[in-house]
Parts: sequence; structure tokens; C-alpha cells
Amino acid sequence: MKNQIASLGALLAGAGIFTLVAGISAAELEPGFESLFNGKDLSGWEGNQDLWSVRDGTITGVTKADPRLTHNTFLVYKDGSVYDFELRLSYKIVNGNSGIQYRSKVLEQGKFGPIVGGYQADFEAGQTYSGILYEERGRGILAQRGQKTVIKEVDGKHKVEVAGSVGDSKAIQEKIKHEDWNDYVVIAKGNHLQHFINGVPTVDVTDEQESKGAKSGILALQIHVGPPMTVQFKNVRIKRLK
Repeated sequence: MKNQIASLGALLAGAGIFTLVAGISAAELEPGFESLFNGKDLSGWEGNQDLWSVRDGTITGVTKADPRLTHNTFLVYKDGSVYDFELRLSYKIVNGNSGIQYRSKVLEQGKFGPIVGGYQADFEAGQTYSGILYEERGRGILAQRGQKTVIKEVDGKHKVEVAGSVGDSKAIQEKIKHEDWNDYVVIAKGNHLQHFINGVPTVDVTDEQESKGAKSGILALQIHVGPPMTVQFKNVRIKRLK
């Protein structure tokens, strides 16, 4: 029975389905995971409610041409810092760019809501950035899609060393559904950071720069400056490893 549950859990995880199935609870399907979104409202989250809302059971961020954003803004999960974890969610984006902030910090309250800096699991409606590791308000791109990198400190500055590959960037992009639902997984253990989209590894990063690397921090969801966009999230859950 345990093997059957594990197999069913893996199948449903790939499909983005996390409801009761044949009397088996979500907790049995994904042991150790807790939901961060109740599917009804933004309880536990903080951000600009003119931009963020719940639609059809999803966290939804929408921007318009007017007023036009002057800075990236975020919906912040309020329940403190995360350390080592595995985060799973599904996302859909129409136009623009977004991302999942983790081990991050609220730097200030801007005109359009919280401004956050830190690690970001990037994604977009375009063809280039989905799956990369970007450090918002920090060191910039720490791994391009498909790269295995090591971040080191050299003469007081960071240096990104490409140590290998987790796959071909174009092939990874072909697995991402355009303006449709995709599954994103972020795993952070110590200074080792991994991203996956639809079960495919997109980056593998070891951050050895002690002066800049973060071992803990908040979770947040991003709305990016630029053209009007809509981004949605559902099935947001986390397994805390530390």
C-alpha cells in the first residue's frame, strides 16, 4: 500500500493535482508538506491588494498600463524565514516576467508594495529566463538555464564558475507550456540550490560566497515592471528540511 501511495503521489505531483483521491489524503501523497495557500483568500500573505487577489482558487497578480509599475513588487509570505526546504507550486503567466523569491528580505515598502531582494527562481512568458537563478537586488544571474554553477568570492567580488550542465536550455524550454500551467520545484539545502520545471532540472547552484549567500529568509512572489501581465499560482506547499 505504501508503494502504491508513493507512486500515486508522484503521478499526481507531475499533474499538479492535490485533492482527495480514492480516500487518500494530500498529506499521505506528499508526506511532510504543508500548504501555504488556502485557495480562498490571501490569509498569511502581504502585498498590494490592488495588484494581488484570489481568482478561481489561485493567487493572481495583475498589472495594467495605467498605473504603470515603477518597481518590481511582491506578495510576501508572512510566516517568517525558511531555511532548508523543498517548495512546490504551479504557475501560469501571460505576458511579462515573474519569479519565486526564497531566502530573501523585504528591503523597503515602495509605491506599489514591498520591494524584496534575494534568490529568485525566475520564470517568464518568453523563451530565455524560465528556470534560471537570479538574485534580485543583488548579484544578478547566478546560473543560466541548463547550467551547474559554483559561486565564489574573488578579490571581494563574486565570480560565477560554470561547473557542468543539467541539460540543454532549448530542450528545457520546449518542456515549458506557454501561457499555461507549469509545475515549479525549488530545493535549498545549505548552500546547494536546485530548480525544476515540470520535473526537468533547470539549474544546480552551489553558493560558496559566504559574505553574500543566504541560508535563510522569506518567501515571496513577484510582479515585474514592464508590459501589462497576469501571473497565477496554485498548489503552493513546502516541506521544511531544517
